[in-house]
Parts: sequence; structure tokens; C-alpha cells
Amino acid sequence: QVQLVESGGGSVQAGGSLRLSCVVSGYTYVNIRMGWFRQAPGKEREGVAAISGDGRATTHAGAVKGRFTISRDNAKNTLYLQMNSLKPEDTAMYYCAASHTPGAWGSTDFDYWGQGTQVTVSS
Repeated sequence: QVQLVESGGGSVQAGGSLRLSCVVSGYTYVNIRMGWFRQAPGKEREGVAAISGDGRATTHAGAVKGRFTISRDNAKNTLYLQMNSLKPEDTAMYYCAASHTPGAWGSTDFDYWGQGTQVTVSS
């Protein structure tokens, strides 16, 4: 049973930064693909960023490209999302997820989810 525990969310002013972390435990597949998603009230969950199992390949949604950076430290079983230059439209619940599907991007391709951590960006 894969478990994901997120931390690092909070409330910041526009232009600020946050670093989200996700500690993963219990998975038997090494180098499992990981991703970050977000969901604002009344909106569908959307992919923010994803990273290959070995950490060499990443993808970021256009809305966060150049501002957010996904990374991982497999030795620590930890996924990160560095968020810089935050905007009010970044306000959402952010979820850590893991997938057995190579190249997964959409939420339906991810098998395990964290509980979500709230990010609120004020104008």
C-alpha cells in the first residue's frame, strides 16, 4: 500500500514562494512516476507537473512553466514542488500522486494520492 504525505502548503502573498514536499512510503516499484496536481473550488483537478521515475524527465503545465519546478530525491523517497512567483490563480489544493503508468500526466493515470495541501495566494 503506497502512502503519500504532503507538507509545505500555506498562505502567501502574490510573488511569494512555497516549497511542497511529499514523502512516499510503501511502494514496491522503484522509481515510480510522480506528479503534482491542483484543484481549485468548483474546478476540475489539473496536472501541474510530473517527473519520471529516475528524475531525468519532467513536464510542467504551461500555466506554471518557468515558475514551478518538480524534483525528487529518490534516496529520501521524497517529491518536491518548488513554487516561485506565485499568483492568485495558483490558489488551490495541491495533491501529490504516484503512478505505475510510464509518462502519465492525467489524473486518471495516477494510482495513489496524498491528502492534499492548501496553497493560498493573496493579491
